[in-house]
Amino acid sequence: MFKTIQQTWPKDQDLPDRAYKLSLLSRVLDGTIYDRLMHAFHEEKAPNEEYIPIRDRRPSVRYRLCRLVVDDSASLLFSEGHFPSIQCDDKTAKESIEALAKELKLNEVFVDAVTRGSVGSVAILLRVLQNRPFVSVLSTAYLTPTWNPVAPDTLLLVTERYKVKGKVLKAAGFAADKDEADYWVQRDWTLLEEVCYLPLEVTNDPKKQTPARDETRSTKHGLGFVPMVWILNLPGGDDVDGACTFPNEAIDTNIEMDYQLSQAGRGLKYSSDPTLLIKEPAIGENGTLIRGAGNAIVVGPDGDAKMLEINGTAVEAVINYVRLLRELTIESMHGNRANSEKGMAAPSGKALEMMNQQLIWLADKLRVSYGEGGLLDLLRMLVKAHAKFPLMLKDGTKIPELGKNPALSLRWPAWYAPTLIDMETRADTLTKLCDGGLMSIETAIKILCDEYDIEDPVAEKTLADADMAARNAEAQKQVKISE
Repeated sequence: MFKTIQQTWPKDQDLPDRAYKLSLLSRVLDGTIYDRLMHAFHEEKAPNEEYIPIRDRRPSVRYRLCRLVVDDSASLLFSEGHFPSIQCDDKTAKESIEALAKELKLNEVFVDAVTRGSVGSVAILLRVLQNRPFVSVLSTAYLTPTWNPVAPDTLLLVTERYKVKGKVLKAAGFAADKDEADYWVQRDWTLLEEVCYLPLEVTNDPKKQTPARDETRSTKHGLGFVPMVWILNLPGGDDVDGACTFPNEAIDTNIEMDYQLSQAGRGLKYSSDPTLLIKEPAIGENGTLIRGAGNAIVVGPDGDAKMLEINGTAVEAVINYVRLLRELTIESMHGNRANSEKGMAAPSGKALEMMNQQLIWLADKLRVSYGEGGLLDLLRMLVKAHAKFPLMLKDGTKIPELGKNPALSLRWPAWYAPTLIDMETRADTLTKLCDGGLMSIETAIKILCDEYDIEDPVAEKTLADADMAARNAEAQKQVKISE
């Protein structure tokens, strides 16, 4: 069914195939995949009384299951309670990078990146304007990367190229002679520049295919590297796009669910207010019987006509079928299979992990792509940018020197917040390890940082030591008084 619907969307032969593929997957993600179907689901007849097949109608019920799995995985990765803590041996560098992360709202940026990148890839653009850093998320359907042949993980060039109508260019302040003509819009990011080009009318003339540089809009960033992080979504793709979070078979099943629920809803409306419509002929042009609540079978004068209705058994069968489809779809995407209808007491964090093991496996793979392959690369890019242009925060605070290449790493929190029983068990374990000389107190504090919102383990240990010393002194004082 997905192939049938995607045929309603025209393919631009001037753009690469991946642009068409990513645009279709993005429409599945944002729920606009049915927009090219011109008939609503209740429209069974065209103005010329011709029957409209169900495949040509927009479903009236839409269950965006693919988007739900993407949102769940994004929240499990970079929501406020799951964003990784930044680790660095240099305390000053660590505090500065954390300040930059908060300034840039990287948790919000990467939730957006995981959502957009679920179709295969996503790009995060870094800009430094008046010594202040800014990041933005870019969809990659119209972006083409060029990798360094001797360093395949390093970008040499990224080109953005797409078509737009002349009237849109005029509204944006560009010069365009024809309102309804198509124009190429192109922009390049190189090691030293962001090059914009003047809009070029789409034509088959080879002499008019080279765009001219737009000097007023082109800028020199001077960073010495392409200020963009290119992230591949999941393993299984190529060097440009990773595998999609929701495969084609999941999309097909999701579409089947939409149409089944829409058909069931249509039947319920007819059964709640049945209407008999006598219409000749009941046989279509190809000799087949036209079925549907909007048609009736015409009988002779000695015959009998009865109202045909959908009973509750048929609706229940559809609901059970949709439930099965949902289970299969979630299983194929490694989504959250927990059932909210089954009541249960508050489980421990470990129990929740076991219950949602499929979703955790998905998020665990995405941690590699968007954590080590995305967030860390962006942080290292910020360090390099700071070496070129001293960065500052919005309030004017200047970022101190970060060093040439500070060792950065990420510490991911637990998948689910621990219960009081979990916290008590962990505290007992850490106490025994420290008392047995198998672990330092500072390491134990680092393990508890995420649970107790401790930003500096060393400072926390100093406070804990001072508090313990004060309590010991008070205890000794009480002993002397009692003697």
